[in-house]
Amino acid sequence: MKIARLVCFGMAMSSLMVQGVNTFAAGDDQHGDHDHPAPPALVAVVREVTRPFLDPAVAASAGYGPLLGCISGQQEGAMGLHFVNGGLVFDDGQLQPEQPEALMYEMKGGRLQLLGVEYIVPAAAWDAHNPAPPALLGQAFAFVDSPNRFGLDPFYELHVWAWRENPNGTFVDWNPRVSCDGFSENPN
Repeated sequence: MKIARLVCFGMAMSSLMVQGVNTFAAGDDQHGDHDHPAPPALVAVVREVTRPFLDPAVAASAGYGPLLGCISGQQEGAMGLHFVNGGLVFDDGQLQPEQPEALMYEMKGGRLQLLGVEYIVPAAAWDAHNPAPPALLGQAFAFVDSPNRFGLDPFYELHVWAWRENPNGTFVDWNPRVSCDGFSENPN
């Protein structure tokens, strides 16, 4: 039933995109109303399923917790603070648009603001059952080999900047409009 509802939602979003209707509702974006075309279907799904996680306490009660501190790049901006649900990461390579493995937050003024999500799947788990790299609703994942800065085994990942616009692209890893300057170890 949930998959059928998601498929219907995706078809409706595709129809809206073809018509050029702006589906970002006024006030939904934490940074004001923007005149943008309709978001890709995956962004719409992410916004729908993560709306409760605008409150980090709800994310924590759903099994998400901070991992690795705030992630910033040398020149590219940042990814922010990742709240990861280990049960979703280590679920034998399953990927579902309505269950992102990580939520990305930025801390400003001592408060966490939801930025988007990261879908993560260990490469060994995915590759054991699939001949091609993963994709969700038409968006291809990037491969991160080992060794990497996170000390993790090889994995596939896909960022979706659903709550913070990224001028470099909705599915790009780094966002120049995100900073770790306000990060502290003990978020409110």
